[in-house]
Amino acid sequence: MEKAKVEIDYTNEVIRIRGLKKSFEDFAVLRGIDLDLYQGENLVVLGRSGTGKSVLIKLISGLLTPDHGTIEVLGQEVTNITDKALQELRIRIGFSFQNSALYDSMTVRKNLEFPLVRNRKGISRKDIDLAVETVLDAVGLSQTINQMPSELSGGQRKRIGIARTLILNPEIMLYDEPTAGLDPITCIEINDLINEVQQRYKTSSIIITHDLTCAKATGDRIAMLLDGKFERAGTFDEVFDTDDPRVKPFFDYNFIR
Repeated sequence: MEKAKVEIDYTNEVIRIRGLKKSFEDFAVLRGIDLDLYQGENLVVLGRSGTGKSVLIKLISGLLTPDHGTIEVLGQEVTNITDKALQELRIRIGFSFQNSALYDSMTVRKNLEFPLVRNRKGISRKDIDLAVETVLDAVGLSQTINQMPSELSGGQRKRIGIARTLILNPEIMLYDEPTAGLDPITCIEINDLINEVQQRYKTSSIIITHDLTCAKATGDRIAMLLDGKFERAGTFDEVFDTDDPRVKPFFDYNFIR
């Protein structure tokens, strides 16, 4: 499926990062990065394994604390708000984990109900059922509602994980390696779903990946993390129009037979 045109508001930064640094002991992972995510945009962050891509989204969601720099999410400084305000902010952010993070002891229905019951006090049974049915329809898996996660394929688990995130109607989606470990056909389905979520839910998303097919299919803009900094950013073609030996092997591995 070719990526449809979307309306992106380049005057509205939903995430604004400046001078971000993060080290673990003596190893500097992020070395002073700047990054903007605009309203309605799918931004792909590319980089080799171990370059700090997943660290970046953990910093954005307040799961890690930066050593230096500022992170503004939906107008709030993540490192300078109360625990209560951070929890409220996280409800507005959908986090799609690499392993789907489903509860194996719960049916699909119960997995989807869990965040609603926890975060929407007093929600009625009717509204819960409607929300579950709506997100299952959005990811194309209405028939799995009474199944256990162990009965689902890897691609189905990914979809249910995304559905569980969507049930709270997040404004921002953070996808951590959404196509990792999936076969090529299922990867295409997940890429299409990411674009459908952008269209249907009007989300702004950061997609962490080293899969160039995913990057090309989903990204309105690409930012490449090299040696702890964003060295190249732009459209897919702009990022890979280079002979830089740190960049060219990514393209060659993915697209040259």
